Amino acid sequence: MERFYPIGTPGEPWTDTEKREWFETRTIERSYQAEVVQRIESLPESFEVAQYGALPLDQQRYPLYVCTQRSTNVDAPWALITGGVHGYETSGVHGALTFMADTAGEYREQLNLVVAPCVSPWGYEVINRWNPNCLDPNRSFHANSPSEEAAALLQLLDLLGVQFLLHMDLHETTDSDEDEFRPAVAARDGKPSEPGLIPDGFYTVGDSLNPQPEFQAAVIAGVAEVTHIAPADEHGQIIGADVTQPGVINYPNVELGLCAGITGARFTTTTEVYPDSPNATPEICNAAQVAAVRAGLDFALSAPS
Repeated sequence: MERFYPIGTPGEPWTDTEKREWFETRTIERSYQAEVVQRIESLPESFEVAQYGALPLDQQRYPLYVCTQRSTNVDAPWALITGGVHGYETSGVHGALTFMADTAGEYREQLNLVVAPCVSPWGYEVINRWNPNCLDPNRSFHANSPSEEAAALLQLLDLLGVQFLLHMDLHETTDSDEDEFRPAVAARDGKPSEPGLIPDGFYTVGDSLNPQPEFQAAVIAGVAEVTHIAPADEHGQIIGADVTQPGVINYPNVELGLCAGITGARFTTTTEVYPDSPNATPEICNAAQVAAVRAGLDFALSAPS
């Protein structure tokens, strides 16, 4: 049975009227300033915090911040960590913040670290995947992007002008993906809503053109010490993609406009934590993101050039 979404007419793509209705029915549920910006402001002094943009919706309320820890070694490689590309995926944001606060100092002699902990602050406040214009930022990382969130991050990287060794984009897969966001996408696009299966556990998404299987395996092994890894479904897949090894699938990052495809780094991955598991807590989810980053950095730094 086709699921009904309460905005629009089944089978008809949304016009600006339906998109405006969707935006106006969103409600603020938490504070970006109190929960994210204040944590950024309290980071260790080794981090330089800079504003790289602001959302046009409300520039005072939604400034965009990048946090940079430069290495004491002038020849050190560069690593990028992004969180909150989907603002509702909480541990992506707070995992990045926790890593910077508690762990990043251990890597200062080995690498230059750039962290954009909350790419989509409006999405963070309304706990939603889309931006105010009914766009998914994590399908919008390409030239002339219509997503202000994606465009601002791409401009930041152009200004930095460095080659990254590693990029880890921190995400979650939640039950609301099935209950809210897939039906919303179908309604917006005037298509049937096809039911799917939410994987129970952590997994990673590698780049199908640069899969780096040993790197992905190292990330999975690191996280397995903190939380459970998602099994394949009866078709040997996770979210419709073939499992290439335990807890790992691959997507064509650049083709799909995914954040993990923006740097051309040798090592890239999208982490996916499952916060709705009965065995998960916010603390476990944040710890899983930190474990993923640590394992990814350790592997990248030890890999032969």
